[in-house]
Amino acid sequence: MSAKIYLIPTTLGDSPVENVIPKYIVDIINQTEHYIVENIKTARRYLIKAGIKTKIDDLTFYELNKHSSPEEYASYLNPIKENQNIGIISEAGTPGVADPGADIVAIAHRKNIPVVPLVGPSSILLSVMASGLNGQNFAFVGYLPIKKPERIKRIKELERRSQVENQTQLFIETPYRNQHLLEDIITNCSPETKLCIATDITLETEFIKTKSVKEWEKGIPNLHKRPTIFLIHKY
Repeated sequence: MSAKIYLIPTTLGDSPVENVIPKYIVDIINQTEHYIVENIKTARRYLIKAGIKTKIDDLTFYELNKHSSPEEYASYLNPIKENQNIGIISEAGTPGVADPGADIVAIAHRKNIPVVPLVGPSSILLSVMASGLNGQNFAFVGYLPIKKPERIKRIKELERRSQVENQTQLFIETPYRNQHLLEDIITNCSPETKLCIATDITLETEFIKTKSVKEWEKGIPNLHKRPTIFLIHKY
């Protein structure tokens, strides 16, 4: 079996493809006619922007989102039997990390299908790199609870863990709720806890800054509807 599953990275926003996506990935895209994606419309737009030569209507797309059933996943890999490559495309960044593409990759391993991760932007790793916090020991915990009491409890738990395990804690929120999460962090964490706010990574409006909670109290940025990763570490 020579066909492979390629984990194809995308931009983290409306930035030029050539700024963050290696050129060789376009060659792989042009060798691939089947794609497993979160959203067909945005995947088609990205492939055109990346410079795919195949007519977009000649490609086959399989949608992978909350409406997909686990029974469908294995059937998405059928093109491999015909020696045809499959690409997995996330909505932003690298597939398989905080992304439903991981479910497909797990099936591929069980079926002994080669999986090839391709180089591209990961907001998680880029935020750790630029934070100045502990990059030897960190954990990405995804979304925090929506309800305020549970969210505050979780923030305090993560702050304690960061101190006990000397571990940077990373988490995210739906962009339109960013400001509420930021306010809860500043209100409920210790003044000396370090907080990194990493926003619009790789975009022209990129903002990455680490300060103590006490320092952030003097003024906080407007994060409304801006993709953001929050990192905390209490030493």
